Amino acid sequence: MTRALRTPSASISVDELLSQSPWWAAIGEAAQQQLRRDIGVRAIAAGASLGHHGETQHHWYGVLEGLLKWSINAADGRTVTLGGQSVGSWFGEGTLLRGQPRRADLVALRASRVATMPFETFDWLRRTQPAFNEFLLQQINERLHWFMGNFAAHRLLDADRLVARALLGLVHPLLNPRGECCLTISQEELANLATVSRQRCNESLVAMKRNGLLQLDYGAVRVLDLAALQQLAD
Repeated sequence: MTRALRTPSASISVDELLSQSPWWAAIGEAAQQQLRRDIGVRAIAAGASLGHHGETQHHWYGVLEGLLKWSINAADGRTVTLGGQSVGSWFGEGTLLRGQPRRADLVALRASRVATMPFETFDWLRRTQPAFNEFLLQQINERLHWFMGNFAAHRLLDADRLVARALLGLVHPLLNPRGECCLTISQEELANLATVSRQRCNESLVAMKRNGLLQLDYGAVRVLDLAALQQLAD
């Protein structure tokens, strides 16, 4: 079960999300104007779902505020977390390109807002804008690499390394394109992403703090030594 968190988070506008997207400047002014007309905004309450397993997806999403996680839930209550999406990241292209119902749940770990690009607009960009298509190719490749790592991690790594990997995911350029090393996230949110208990997550964070990898503040984690964190997560 995902519990709602109230830690403040970064917030950006649709224009800010677009301007920082690597494909935006290359698509041309006419395409940019069309996107501004087509993109909407959706709010998701903490603990609510943006999409359920088995649903048909009709939009590509960009995170404006909050934190969301991908997870697959078994009938017996077990959950596998695939990753998190933080402010500035785009996601959902795989489901749109497959044209099949969702295979995972998307849950807001805190009150969140997402930009919603209709499938028709997404598909038009993909077919007519090479820079956008190149971005999708790179993102899908990075996401595949990350999910493969997660698959191995949940079978081979201990709790300390799962927590380190969850942190590493949140500073990965794919999930954190703003490059922020100070993460506005609570220990309970991080435990949700790492699929460990809150107590076990706290023990791992304290150990990493003691070893100089990070700094802990109320509702936030600052990564101090990214290379060491990467080594611990591998």
